[in-house]
Amino acid sequence: MSDRLDAILADGVPRVCSAAVALIAVDGSVAASAATGELVRYADAEGTLAADRPPAGRDAIFDLASISKLFTTAVVLSLVEEGLLDLDEPVAAWLPAGDRRVTLRRLLTHTAGLQPTRRIDLELPDADPATRMAAMINTPVTGPIGGPYLYTDVGMVMVGRIAELAGGAPLDALVGDRVTGVLGLADTGYRPGPATLPRVAATEWKPERQGAAATDGTVAGWTPEPQVPGCVRGEVHDETAYGLGGVAGHAGVFATADDLLTFGETLRLGGGGLLRPETTAEMLRDQGAEGAAFRHGLGVRIGDPAIVGPLGGAAFGHSGFTGTSLVVDPARGLTVVLLTNAVHPVRGRDGIRALRHAVAGEALRLAG
Repeated sequence: MSDRLDAILADGVPRVCSAAVALIAVDGSVAASAATGELVRYADAEGTLAADRPPAGRDAIFDLASISKLFTTAVVLSLVEEGLLDLDEPVAAWLPAGDRRVTLRRLLTHTAGLQPTRRIDLELPDADPATRMAAMINTPVTGPIGGPYLYTDVGMVMVGRIAELAGGAPLDALVGDRVTGVLGLADTGYRPGPATLPRVAATEWKPERQGAAATDGTVAGWTPEPQVPGCVRGEVHDETAYGLGGVAGHAGVFATADDLLTFGETLRLGGGGLLRPETTAEMLRDQGAEGAAFRHGLGVRIGDPAIVGPLGGAAFGHSGFTGTSLVVDPARGLTVVLLTNAVHPVRGRDGIRALRHAVAGEALRLAG
């Protein structure tokens, strides 16, 4: 535990989020940890307190949002190692309707000229996930290919689908076989089941969901019932991932802070049993994407000022819309995890950037 880290989180909860867990590892050992707040705090979008407000512990499970992109990237790079994919092969080899100028490398660096997002659930309100996925991967290129950088969830959805085609299995199975199973991440995956639901942090108030976790209302025969009707809990917050059945290349992974720390440490140390050192080095190399406020590797941001704060430009990682972040600083031997539900009960709350910076500042202090 850390009194300083406790105080940092206490300053942000419940002002920024209703629950927060932070871990800071120095040279592979946890130097500070803190958990505070309530997994479900609000009963509606107006901020009415819920009758039952379970406390958040270190084992709390959070919707990682766009940090999921790192898991998709790890799967794709493992397939590249096996010769099943090529970073510079046209994606049209896998997606026949795709633009032959687009490659996996372009998709992973957000330089493929694709629109940022596509609410396929609204475009095709009565379609099943497979029909929606088919429409998503046929999204036309509308911008310059090769840059400038334009962050796109659509591109990462395509990456996830290509992984499925090359790997011969659904994306959640590939993540399980190639990432979480390899690293022993028992609390990480898509669509948390009923046994783990009591540890899941709630996200946004969306009464139209009614607790359904997929288009047909079921996942593996289970329809989750959120603790607060209309409050998303145990299903992905992201609307596009939800419309695709809860599993997508850009969002959908849930995890604990300890599991995410293990994932980050694996990248810091060169890939471990996950990826070869040379593959990890390529993932973390500046790929030359222009027009961003940071440098970009393969699926990963390098020196993103929104999350690295005082750690500076050598640190890499990713953030998530729900209020999550993973930052790794190899030069200082640091891995920093912050998991929150800053979209509970509504999105647009202020302060998550400052909270991320404060945790990064404490990591810098601990690194000496």
